Amino acid sequence: MELLLIDRLRRLNRAIALLVGLGLLGMAAFVVIDIGLRQVHASFGGSEELAGYAMALVSSWGMAYTLLELGHIRIDLLRSRCGSLARAFFDVFSMAVMSGVVLTIAIKCWPVVERAITNGSRANTPLATPLAWVQVPWFAGWVWFALMSCIVTLAALSLILRGRAAETEPVIGAFAEQDGLQ
Repeated sequence: MELLLIDRLRRLNRAIALLVGLGLLGMAAFVVIDIGLRQVHASFGGSEELAGYAMALVSSWGMAYTLLELGHIRIDLLRSRCGSLARAFFDVFSMAVMSGVVLTIAIKCWPVVERAITNGSRANTPLATPLAWVQVPWFAGWVWFALMSCIVTLAALSLILRGRAAETEPVIGAFAEQDGLQ
């Protein structure tokens, strides 16, 4: 059940990553066109501001994808010298710590978003972009990452408690070691 859940979450996050990637590709095209227009003394204006917003959205939404693809960096000096049960405990511990950090970030993001919504805050730029337009999806990305992190942690913990510690490797293991397992 846990592995099926993780597989479905991976597929969902790959679809989200594809959508986010297409948005980033669109933003890159917009910036390239804007740079080209500058060569003929024209411009859309604000491409650097919009690109900054795109980067914030890509980073918040991309974190969950990276988590499920085992792409987060981990120092595994001790972990790599242990058996599968000890590695699983190290992995669950690192996931629990990451979940706590990400939950804290998501919780701390909300007051920023709430203030922008309540005050109708706008960027202090020529575009005067309503900040809620950017901060709401940015916040949603952090909440999504926190949710994914907690679900993956609980699924891995469930596998360990059911005596299936070795099965946690493809779920929360270190990416470098995954290459050797396949």
